[in-house]
Amino acid sequence: MNENDRRKIVILTGAGISKESGLDTFRDTDGIWSKHSLEDVATPQGFARNPVLVHQFYNDRRRSLIDNSVLPNAAHAALARLEAEWPGEVFLVTQNIDDLHERAGSHNLLHMHGELLKIRCSACRTVSAWAEDLSTDHVCANCGTGGKLRPHVVWFGEMPLDMERIYQALSECALFMSVGTSGNVYPAAGFVQQVRASGDAHTVELNLEPSMKASAFAQHVYGPATEVVPAYVEQILAGGW
Repeated sequence: MNENDRRKIVILTGAGISKESGLDTFRDTDGIWSKHSLEDVATPQGFARNPVLVHQFYNDRRRSLIDNSVLPNAAHAALARLEAEWPGEVFLVTQNIDDLHERAGSHNLLHMHGELLKIRCSACRTVSAWAEDLSTDHVCANCGTGGKLRPHVVWFGEMPLDMERIYQALSECALFMSVGTSGNVYPAAGFVQQVRASGDAHTVELNLEPSMKASAFAQHVYGPATEVVPAYVEQILAGGW
């Protein structure tokens, strides 16, 4: 491990970090999957059966995200500050499809499950920015094919994005932080084991409550993301972990 790697921090974030910004989580008792069948709205098969329903689901979520009341919170801001002030690399991997990390000022990040404010053409694979409602009537601006546009999100049964880059970063980091994740969804749930198998990096879970993978972490900090994340970032910047 070179000196740069000794300062490298990898952060995984999940829905818990955006909940305090007003966005629903998926797996809470009152979360998104308590109100919708994931098989109907978050699988390739569901989209093939009823694209109108799937578009309606994501149109609703897109409208919620761009609502003026939904803003980055103190946890998003703290991670952006860490990236700006830490002398080594800070690489943020998010399971979230919202853009709150970007709005808070994070730049070195990867959306492993895609992005709600982008669409993808199934015919030519072109990815485009999109902030409006989407329907089967829309035509791809690149190839001119109609009815092939879909949200640029990773559905159940599909491979998350850029996994090779993620695993490389996990193998090199000195600190792995998991923020606001349930520990239920793979491959992200296995990242902490990947880090531990690759070396002696420190691992910490910052969450509202213990996740399904809590026992795999060396350190645990529990409480609202807007409280525990800024405090932990302050600790890192004051002298490490």
